[in-house]
Amino acid sequence: MTIYVGNLSYSATEDDLKAVFAEYGQVKRVVLPTDRDTGRLRGFAFVEMDDDAQEDTAITELDGAEWMGRQLKVNKARPREDNRRGSWAKR
Repeated sequence: MTIYVGNLSYSATEDDLKAVFAEYGQVKRVVLPTDRDTGRLRGFAFVEMDDDAQEDTAITELDGAEWMGRQLKVNKARPREDNRRGSWAKR
């Protein structure tokens, strides 16, 4: 499972997220997407942990928690949808 972490501070780093989630278990990977054009962080991240039970605990404890001046939105990540066709194609 992968955890979605939304409403992140734009100054958050991979190491910051690893430190927070390490309180709940071993962190395998952290991904901080950036904007293609500006290179700026997009305000969300994905975190993978070693154990599903640890991920569930982290989600329960961190969802709604205030961190770096922002209220986090933490839940199970949903599979990526294919949006390459653009919104006009859905009409």
